[in-house]
Amino acid sequence: MRRILRLILILAPLYGFAQTIDPTAYRYPIEDVLGLYAANFGEVRPGHFHAGIDIKTELEEGKPLVAAMDGYISRVAIQAGGYGRALYLTLTNGTTAVYAHMQRFTEPIEAHIRSERYRRRTNAIDLYFTPDRFPVRQGEVIGYSGNSGSSSGPHLHYEIRNTADQSPRNLVRDGIIRPVDSLPPRFMKLHYIELDTLPNGIVQRRPMESYSVLCTAPGNYRLTHAEPLPVGRKGYFIAEVTDRRNGVQNTFAIYRLRGWLDGKAYFEFRMENFSYAISRTSDAVSHYPLQLDSRNEVLRLARLEGAPECFYPTLEERGLVRTEPGQRRTVELLIEDDCNNQSTLRFEVVGRTDSFTAELPTDSLAVPLHRNRATTLRMGEFSAHIPAGALYEGQYAKAEAGLVAPVDSGTVVLSPAYRIFDDPRVALFKPVTITIHTHVPKELQERTLLALTNRKGRAAAAGGSYKDGEVSATTRSVGDWFVVADTLAPQITPLFTPTTPLAQNKRLTFRVADNFSGIASWRLEIDGKWVPCDRYPSRGQLIWHIDEPAAGKQRRAVLTVCDAVGNEQRWEGKFTW
Repeated sequence: MRRILRLILILAPLYGFAQTIDPTAYRYPIEDVLGLYAANFGEVRPGHFHAGIDIKTELEEGKPLVAAMDGYISRVAIQAGGYGRALYLTLTNGTTAVYAHMQRFTEPIEAHIRSERYRRRTNAIDLYFTPDRFPVRQGEVIGYSGNSGSSSGPHLHYEIRNTADQSPRNLVRDGIIRPVDSLPPRFMKLHYIELDTLPNGIVQRRPMESYSVLCTAPGNYRLTHAEPLPVGRKGYFIAEVTDRRNGVQNTFAIYRLRGWLDGKAYFEFRMENFSYAISRTSDAVSHYPLQLDSRNEVLRLARLEGAPECFYPTLEERGLVRTEPGQRRTVELLIEDDCNNQSTLRFEVVGRTDSFTAELPTDSLAVPLHRNRATTLRMGEFSAHIPAGALYEGQYAKAEAGLVAPVDSGTVVLSPAYRIFDDPRVALFKPVTITIHTHVPKELQERTLLALTNRKGRAAAAGGSYKDGEVSATTRSVGDWFVVADTLAPQITPLFTPTTPLAQNKRLTFRVADNFSGIASWRLEIDGKWVPCDRYPSRGQLIWHIDEPAAGKQRRAVLTVCDAVGNEQRWEGKFTW
């Protein structure tokens, strides 16, 4: 019995039991870099929080990645988007280190992945391992940095997760990563929204009011508006904020935003950690319409109904500021970055006499959408099903005619456009189901999907397919939906000739592009034999990393690429290897 208990205690860290973390026990995950950063933990982005840090690699690939601690490689994955080539290292202290956007793994891992890809004939792969398969020691090289997946430039995306539930940790606040940062965060702008609530619970708002800010000294800000801000009886503030670090021009997320009203704490947002299940609620923490086009973080000093409580350790009346007519109040805001640098903004407000009062819509066809109720909107041949929990807060909507965006000659418009929101900048936590009944010629039915006119007036693919006289898609994309048929196959351009010397980089590279529905699948054969081929979306390339000895012979390549509706393009040619 004692031996069994001892074995459990030895193996517990490897299987995710939580243990106290010593930040000094972690080794820096990458070698031969300056230790500069491009993004930090918890950064608010449309659709997700950033789950780790991005370490600069001086615009180069191939930097050695090393094990942060003793442990074992528990998972490796290759996909076209997302993290690209990623490695998961389960550590002995109950955490997991994630290395993403890699160029390649070490040869034993590469050999195993190569064997599995050939055996399964699959380009994407996701493999899990037991502790005895690939054990590693701290400092051991496990792979090399790259630019794979949804990456716009060479860097290492690095995370530390709690092994038990795979929730990411704030590496800098934990002290695992210690960047050089003596720069206080910055207030960029202040906004105010007055609101009122209808008896049915739907919130209505006055148009947003915006105010410029001025830095009077490092860490101290004031409004350029000299007089007290006129505010209504009930409303909240929105702060556009950003942070910098020594040695780089990149912008970073703040760690904490606090607010005091007449000296009493009433609001706090803190980015300590989060689970992947609620990562999308970044759209509720931010003011989503402004966040879409801002390089700053646009943080709402109020909690929407669909925003998780875990981000708000201090919250009075959901962050609302109440002011009586003529009443003066003092507001102080403090922002703090993950390296303890702080900045403050103080100002006065005064209650105005013409407070905003919510009124029912004059349009009798407008329907209240309540966050926790499912609703289906219809108009003629169009329907939109909004499930419970899709919205972050209730609002009015109406099924009505929309606008069809211009499309190219290879895309055929097959229906009018419809919308349910006047503003296409509506964030959805859960997808809605859009269905349009329309006549589709038989020869186009397999090539049909939903499109939408997005907030920039452009046509974009929204997915879906044709069946029994209707086209339906489940989507989080909001705009003016309409039916199209994509009739053009993808384009393939080889970036080599039959005599191009390939020995230096050992790559066979193709440029691929699609006009509308997007690249969905591809297959590469060399002399009639299937070979794995990696896609790099940001570069628009497909690459076979040649894994055979060079023989100086002419080889025959056949590449077949399909888009999302089945249009297929085939390229056939020769190269020397």
